[in-house]
Amino acid sequence: MTVTCDATVQDRVALVEIELIGELMIAAAAASEERLSPDRIDELLDVGGRRRRERSA
Repeated sequence: MTVTCDATVQDRVALVEIELIGELMIAAAAASEERLSPDRIDELLDVGGRRRRERSA
């Protein structure tokens, strides 16, 4: 049995997760403090959905 893989298939969830991790890494590198606070992490990850609501309005 031969299994083929379509390279054009994208996992949208994985792409979003990669984007979020990238944003966290950039913010951590730019931060003056040693660690990002939990509140700052929540803000970056849009935990409350604020950015999503603003985009859909």
